[in-house]
Amino acid sequence: MEFTHRPVLLEACIEALQVRGDGTFVDGTLGRAGHSREIAKQLTSGRLICIDRDQAAIDAARERLEPWMDKVTLVHSNFADLDRVLTAADAPKADGMLFDLGVSSPQLDDASRGFSYMKDAPLDMRMDARDPLTARDIVNTWSEAELRRILYDYGEERYAPRIARAITQARALKPIETTLELVDIIKSAMPPAALREKQHPAKRSFQAIRIAVNGELDTLPPMLKAAAEHLAPGGRLAVITFHSLEDRIVKRIMRELAQGCTCPPSFPVCVCGKKPLLRVLKPVTPSLEEIADNPRARSARLRTAERCPDI
Repeated sequence: MEFTHRPVLLEACIEALQVRGDGTFVDGTLGRAGHSREIAKQLTSGRLICIDRDQAAIDAARERLEPWMDKVTLVHSNFADLDRVLTAADAPKADGMLFDLGVSSPQLDDASRGFSYMKDAPLDMRMDARDPLTARDIVNTWSEAELRRILYDYGEERYAPRIARAITQARALKPIETTLELVDIIKSAMPPAALREKQHPAKRSFQAIRIAVNGELDTLPPMLKAAAEHLAPGGRLAVITFHSLEDRIVKRIMRELAQGCTCPPSFPVCVCGKKPLLRVLKPVTPSLEEIADNPRARSARLRTAERCPDI
């Protein structure tokens, strides 16, 4: 199969991870295996552990990574379980870990998954089909206050109160079943000026509901802390974010893990004994050329931190 997918910030990720042939690396968000494929190419005696909560991604990766499968371990799991995954894989320390927090293209392209506001499908939005909570559950059973909260907090939707009210009014007549039904309800709640904006009127609401369905923001802090703990000294943690909510979390956690002594300034000597775990590096954004070639990269930001030497 010819592989044409262009992963975001590919060269920057490989450089940030400092991939070497004998190293142990983790791709915590396998997706279409674009980053994994490039890492695997460079391995000699090394190892790559690929994690994804979407079984479809794991199944597709067997073909895309076939030439290097002797060096690759595929794991169907949520990266929130990183500690357990690495322990089970007998890989207590890694030389590099990569997490691409964007929704993968196949999930968006497969109308049946219910991620897209451009195609009609059942309201689902689960990245892992084993999870019990769906977008339909949220839209039809969560209170107006909860809907308003997630639309505002996760989607940064300024019309959250109007949209939440429209959803609860519509579902009182009959359950909301499909994506395009929801799109029409969202549009009906927005003023004409908002409908004329360049961005699709349902984009922020769909983002919010997807984040709530998959618990995306809740899993970030424990994953980042576990990743830092499982890095070998000098190992790199690289995270690609696509919107401000997740980027703020990644930035905050990396800074926390890079902080040393937390004693009050008035203390003459350190008594807490806290040492920095990470050293934060300068973030990277896509070039104009990459954005022109791959518009999906426009909002991407790569944050990298290096594990400090053990003292």
